[in-house]
Amino acid sequence: MSGIERVTRPLLDVLEEFFQAHLRGEELHGWALVHSTKRAGPTVYRVLDRLEDAGWVAGRWEQHNPDPSRPRRRFYQLTGVGVTEARLLLGERRPRALQPAARPLPGTAAGGWSLRRAEGR
Repeated sequence: MSGIERVTRPLLDVLEEFFQAHLRGEELHGWALVHSTKRAGPTVYRVLDRLEDAGWVAGRWEQHNPDPSRPRRRFYQLTGVGVTEARLLLGERRPRALQPAARPLPGTAAGGWSLRRAEGR
């Protein structure tokens, strides 16, 4: 695997969420990953940093914050390299993760925290 030296359960959990979002053509934000993986915030954000440093995910800040009572969100999605590497790693460690999810996940368009909603569209 290019760029990832150590594979942990939190990393696999986050990659699984990203791969499902990729299948749906959606982006995720950090809080959604904390919620859906049931992992602590610092754990998820360390994984996001590792994935971004490795070039597996790309992040961007939301342009318009529809709720001034909260900070802007940073949205992430798998890169081309990330899709390939996630497919290989999940295929080896969690083959069921490669199947489309039966239900939408929080933090995704179908789950109510869509990019369109977050940007006020």
